Amino acid sequence: MEQPVVIDVKGLTKRFGGRTVVDDLSLKVRQGEIYGFLGPNGSGKTTTIRMICGLLKPNQGNGVCLGFDISGQSDLIKRQVGYMAQHFSLYQDLTVQENMDFIARLYGVPAHKKAVAKSLERMGLEPYKGFLAGQLSGGWKQRLALACCTIHNPRLLLLDEPTAGVDPKARREFWDHIHELSATGITSLISTHYMDEAERCHSLAYIAYGRLMTKGTVEQVVEREGLTTWSVTGGDLFALEKRVKSLPGVEQAVAFGNTLHVIGKQADLLKQSLTPLMKPPYHWQQAPTSLEEVFISLMSRAEKN
Repeated sequence: MEQPVVIDVKGLTKRFGGRTVVDDLSLKVRQGEIYGFLGPNGSGKTTTIRMICGLLKPNQGNGVCLGFDISGQSDLIKRQVGYMAQHFSLYQDLTVQENMDFIARLYGVPAHKKAVAKSLERMGLEPYKGFLAGQLSGGWKQRLALACCTIHNPRLLLLDEPTAGVDPKARREFWDHIHELSATGITSLISTHYMDEAERCHSLAYIAYGRLMTKGTVEQVVEREGLTTWSVTGGDLFALEKRVKSLPGVEQAVAFGNTLHVIGKQADLLKQSLTPLMKPPYHWQQAPTSLEEVFISLMSRAEKN
């Protein structure tokens, strides 16, 4: 049985002056889903998130979030949403516990002291509760921010590039927490630039220049783009990379250590162009297309439109 829809927006458009930042965007997210929101800098991700939770009113379009109208019932939405900004926004000169206590009081959390103690333990922050927030490393600041935006038991998390500048171990631990929350029915809409994080989402949407380019599961997004990828090793790959980039059917040629990936949308034309090079000292084989290669292709297509 499908889960209830938590976010359902249609035709969202936002302009600042004469510039359209979000252009006719529609999105549907279900309860408990971890929904990845991807796109280059300036693509309109943050603006979309702010419209969904009622912080910004769209110029056109409409929708509901948690059953409430995004334009007229923003106060009701905000009470049930945990929002985590791109940059650390808590009080640097308050301790971990003081920050959490302040946020709990702000949301009117019942028995807030007990709630803070429980959250400190759940997020592994108990040993750091007396530390000033400004003294924490990036990973622990991120964990504190997540603890604060979940202290009031929200139904929906809106997380705007929450792991930017955080080391891989801290990022993995953060995503483990998000999956734990998902298992309890909490929905997350998360913008990210990291492809490994995108692959941990249940569904994805990719936008560029304010326009929705694709959406679906990782598998659906990769299949829909219809790219063919060849992997080659051996010989002078730097010289080969320069050579293949000018061949018909080649859209990308990217080095990965001792391997070169050559990617194109027209499988037959790509193979025809590469066949004369498929001999020693090179070893060629077809490889799965990565999510990163798909997004580079989408971005290139958006730039041409």
